[in-house]
Amino acid sequence: MLKDITIGQFFPGDTIVHKLDPRVKILITFVFIISLFFINKFYPYIFILGFILTTIKLSEVPFKYVLKGLKPLRLILIITFVINVFMTKGVVLFNIGPLEVTREGLNQAIFMALRLIFLIMGTSLLTLTTSPISLTDGIEKLLNPLKVIGLPAHELAMMMTIALRFIPTLLEETDKIMKAQMARGADFESGNILNRAKNLVPLLVPLFVNSFRRADELAMAMEARCYRGGEHRTRLNEIKIERIDYIAMIIMTIFFGFLISTRYI
Repeated sequence: MLKDITIGQFFPGDTIVHKLDPRVKILITFVFIISLFFINKFYPYIFILGFILTTIKLSEVPFKYVLKGLKPLRLILIITFVINVFMTKGVVLFNIGPLEVTREGLNQAIFMALRLIFLIMGTSLLTLTTSPISLTDGIEKLLNPLKVIGLPAHELAMMMTIALRFIPTLLEETDKIMKAQMARGADFESGNILNRAKNLVPLLVPLFVNSFRRADELAMAMEARCYRGGEHRTRLNEIKIERIDYIAMIIMTIFFGFLISTRYI
């Protein structure tokens, strides 16, 4: 299951989506997330699905690779669906024992499931098609106007990107530790919840130790290279918005404006 987590991983490519300015992709993702929670009808989700499939096709990221990121969230999706089905009051469709399934609950459960699925797929595409350096530069450029109120834009962008890039590293470390502990007789799958929690101790302790060690090594490496933040820092390749970025922003503005307007139609 650990290998199925795709958030924070980068899929190299030379496609239109990969070449888009990181600021444009971050803004499109941000508006995409907002539009998901504005939709209150079913038919706009068809356009959302078409948008995601088109983006996957243009980015040449394998569709199975994107779907793989949904596997670790199966339990959350099931729990969210069940809670919405049985806990929402409304017109009763049928009963399952003492529990009532309502029309409003079923609609809400489907809405929430679709939102979570599309949310994960959309945000995964951002990290899959944007390199860590480009992502850092994009976040920093977007936060630059906030420097007037004392916000450390470069440091904040660097911390967010490092945290994001640590996800695959920590998953790899966890997988190695689990295999090593299982070879010594550890069992992480059988028993009740209390026993499983106890069995996680030999996994969590070395994982935290390795995490602190890697963080310390990274800090020492940055200090050895005289890293002093973003002040007077230059870049080999400066990001700039091209014509394709303006076209993408215009198309996405029209598209997301239509989706948000469906709430009031």
